[in-house]
Parts: sequence; structure tokens; C-alpha cells
Amino acid sequence: MARSSKCCLSVLFIFCAIILHGQQEVFTINGQLVDAETQQSIPYASIYLKGKPIGTTSNTEGYFIFHVPTKERGALVVISAMGYTSVARKLDSFSMDEVISLLPQINQLDEVLVDGNATKVLKAKEIVKKAYKNIAQNYPTEPYFLEGFVRDLQREDDTYVEYLECAAKFLYQGAQVKRKPAIELLGVRTNSIATKHLWNKNEERKNSLIDLVEDDFIRFDYGPILGKKGWKYEIESIESYDNRLVYKILGVDAPFQTATLYIDAETFAFVRVELTREVNNGTSWQRRFTNGSQQVYYNVIFEYQEYKGKFYLKYQKEEDVWRIYKGQDSDVVLFTKYPKKELFINNIVVDDVDNYQFSRNMNINSSIESQTENFDTEFWATYNIPQRTAKQSQILRELESN
Repeated sequence: MARSSKCCLSVLFIFCAIILHGQQEVFTINGQLVDAETQQSIPYASIYLKGKPIGTTSNTEGYFIFHVPTKERGALVVISAMGYTSVARKLDSFSMDEVISLLPQINQLDEVLVDGNATKVLKAKEIVKKAYKNIAQNYPTEPYFLEGFVRDLQREDDTYVEYLECAAKFLYQGAQVKRKPAIELLGVRTNSIATKHLWNKNEERKNSLIDLVEDDFIRFDYGPILGKKGWKYEIESIESYDNRLVYKILGVDAPFQTATLYIDAETFAFVRVELTREVNNGTSWQRRFTNGSQQVYYNVIFEYQEYKGKFYLKYQKEEDVWRIYKGQDSDVVLFTKYPKKELFINNIVVDDVDNYQFSRNMNINSSIESQTENFDTEFWATYNIPQRTAKQSQILRELESN
């Protein structure tokens, strides 16, 4: 295997602090991740404790904040992103005013396309089918919990009309159990909703969390992971992720669907799956609904992390574009909706799940803002979430002012 890496830059913004949360001391680091060659920020990188289930994610500008119990101060922090060599440093080694530069890693395609010790070169569709066949051994088969943070941002034409942030616990069954998780709503951090188009008055408000978790290719057994007829695949490259090699495979299901699959070259686990549906020559893949709405763009991403030999959800995004017509058969467009929902997992619980504190309290038939409780300052002070970007903060200020 041939690998080449570019030089490392030095360091721009990280500070460390110890704060007291209730009776528990928490050690905090934050900073920015950049590409060592281009100095561009690295979004959605993983920052976690080595061998532990605790972690966070960098935002779209590469910034992150990571709160860790002080008892873990001697632990190693691992920083990894797709296409880069991972960095591992002791938690207490982070200093003021650092930028962490990640080294791009490029691998020769023809030197890693082999099946185990065999000399057979695998084709893209064979890799996809093998990954699908290996789902049962790569993903958890017993119940487990995930803790995480959801950000729901919605726009109508050029105006942002909703910004919701909340924390929740999710009780999942094994990956092959075709059931949505039970959910405990821990708290709502942000809940700003502006006046929307009159069309919305007759529409039922959706629950942001349920809207996210009802889409799961691996659990519900559908999508580009199946490798079935209609899908054409090709290997684009070999990438580095968390010091492992993954196949980057492009898929096309003409005329509406494209996909990008990242598959671990050793375990053949899906570590990232992205699907996009778009209109083609003005034609959508589905009929217009009776209320006049029609989906014209759909993008979903699932990214997984390995913990104790199994792969668990780390990040999920669903982004849509809906064109709203005056009626089912009308050519008059009232407005266009742009909903975007993201789920960031910051903790995995697989041990002693029977004694894990969990209370299923979320009403799946009610929108999140109707289940808001008092804001808990102590809870949010050290809850691991991706930092708001400058643009997100501006959107929130404008919504709150209205």
C-alpha cells in the first residue's frame, strides 16, 4: 500500500479550561481543525476519547468544543475526519491558541483492491454486496442507547422561519430490528419559530426527532446499500478514516438517484452513506400531494463510528426542498420550503443497559416545541454539541428579534 501525506501546519484556536458542573469537574477543550495543505476548515470531524464512547463533532467551519469529566484528564483525544490521518493527543496537552492541522492521506487504488489475502480484485458492486451481507456482524444485535443533539433549521424562500435545538436519548434495538427508537427528550436549547406562509396553517407540524429516525437504510433495509438492479457503482478512490482504509464508491440509479458509499476495506462495514434524489428535466420521482406540495430534492447522510467492534450512528442529516403549489394540479408556486435536520451523537451506552437511566417521555405525535420545559443552564453548560457558526447565530438573532 502506498500512502503520501502533506506537511502539517501549526495551530490556531484551542483553549482549555476546568469548570464546575454541579458536583462534577469538567475539563474543556475547544479549537479549529484545518487541512494541513490548504488551510481550509474541516467540517464534521470526530473528536472523541480513545476507547471511550464520549465524543463531539466539529461544525461546518471546523470549530469544536469538547467537555470531558476531569477524571478522564489523562486520556487520549482522537481527532479524525474522512480523507485525513487521525491525530491522538493527551487531553491535558491542548494549549491556548492552537489550530490542529490534519494531514491529507492519499492511497493508491490498485494496491488495496483485494479480498483478504486473495489476489482477486474486487469490483464496486461486489464490495457493496459484501458490505450488505456483513451488516449482521458489523452492527449491534443487542439493545443500546445513544445520546445526542438535534438541530432543525427551516427556510421558506429566502427567509428563515424556524430554528430548533434539543438533546435526547435514543433506545435502539439491534440494527436488524425494523423499529424506530424510543426517545427521551432531555431538553430544548433553542426554540424560535417565525410567522410562516399561510399554507402551513392547514398542515400538521412534524416531530423533528421522529422525522429523522424514521429514515435508516441499514435498519429498514432499503436504499443504495442493497446493490440491486438499477444501481450502477464505481470505485472513485480509497480514503483514510480513523486510521483505516475505506472504499469511496459512487452509485447511480438513473434518472433521479445518486449515492456515495464509504465502506471499510477490512470489515466491509458501511461507515458513511449518502443518498441524493433530484428532479430530472423538470420531472420529480413522486407525484404531487393533494395539498400541493412536491419534493424536488432530498439528501440524507448517515455516518458511523466503531466502538467495541461494532458500528454505531455518529451523524445523520436530512435536507429537503419542497415546492409548494397552489393546488395538486396548479402550476402556480406559492413558495419553496428548505428543511434541514441534523443529529450529532455524543455518547454510546452498551454496558449494563438494563440499569441505564432512561424515561421514554416524548410524544411522537406532538412537535418538539410543544414539549418544551424550562431551560436548564447547568445541563447545557457542559453538554457536547457542535458549535453554532456565525451564520447560524445570525439566523437565530433575526428569528428572536421577530
